[in-house]
Amino acid sequence: MKKSHEPFEEFPQNEVRSAIRSGVTQAKEQINTPRTRMTNGKRKIVYALSSAAAIFGLLVGSSYYSPALASSLFQLPIIGSVFGNSDLIGLQQAQKNGLTSEIGETQTINGISVTLDEILYDQNNITIGLFIESDKELDEFYFGAGMDFTINGKFPAAASGSYGEEMLSPTTLTAIQEINVKEGLPEEFELGLMLHGKNGETWYFSTPVEKISDIHNIPVQHSQTVDGLTLTVKEMSISKTGVSIAYESLEEETDFDLSRGGNIEFLVVDQDGNEITGRSGGVTGERVKDKLQFKSNKQFDPIGSDVTELTITPYVVIPSAGGAVEIDEDGNEKELEYKGHMIQPVEFDSFKVKISN
Repeated sequence: MKKSHEPFEEFPQNEVRSAIRSGVTQAKEQINTPRTRMTNGKRKIVYALSSAAAIFGLLVGSSYYSPALASSLFQLPIIGSVFGNSDLIGLQQAQKNGLTSEIGETQTINGISVTLDEILYDQNNITIGLFIESDKELDEFYFGAGMDFTINGKFPAAASGSYGEEMLSPTTLTAIQEINVKEGLPEEFELGLMLHGKNGETWYFSTPVEKISDIHNIPVQHSQTVDGLTLTVKEMSISKTGVSIAYESLEEETDFDLSRGGNIEFLVVDQDGNEITGRSGGVTGERVKDKLQFKSNKQFDPIGSDVTELTITPYVVIPSAGGAVEIDEDGNEKELEYKGHMIQPVEFDSFKVKISN
């Protein structure tokens, strides 16, 4: 894979800096399954990572959406390969099979050196590994909830993702960020990354990325409606780095706080009853006339060549705690009452997908 570290010819630094919301540094208060709402006409609800209109930035940490990220970085002795030392099987396989783009670019600001270690682009998921060293001790949540990004110099219309980091010492940490862009992501593009520090620092990176080859797409088009909630699993994608399940939901509920479509997960087992571990997968949602529509790509560990069939059981995760912030078109925030305890459960039917090897 070709590599380049030249900056954008017309990188939108001023636009980016003015668009980044100060709320990213509030991740510590938002870590319990928060949601963010926008009230400007066509409202969207974006989990974990937001990139819409003038509001762009990671909003929360990864503890709810991808708890494996934080633990995956435990006890890394040296930089080496952030992915190779991770306990996420998909990242290990990607590094082992030479599917990652090894960058190794370091930028130092105010005594803090940030190294963009490597990047993986599989299915619609972009995974980024960082190694960070500081002359002084770093506070917890010093980097908020991770990086902001652009695709070919522009903000994507909608994206989701997660971010996790592990402190190796008071002055050293590693981090893994996952970005999932729902639609229109090209096979290769220029990825711009911006990491913001607590004291106003900003580290900029720019590098080309290219989707891995040998991705097997299986059309599914399974749909079922339960209690006013319609779930459609469009397709499944399989590669050496993992399995991805793309779904859409449409429900008659009009209150985002009471919606269930954004809380759908999947239990996946093979023909022998072995569970395939789920990794992550953020969700984007919007109001479509008088209904709520959500879209997501759920990520799972890789499967072996001996797997011939997968049984998929959708289910709704009802959060036990959380919070919400409403943002008007002027960027003003208002905390909203949490209503998650009022969400009604849903029982979906299981379905099977044949795997051809």
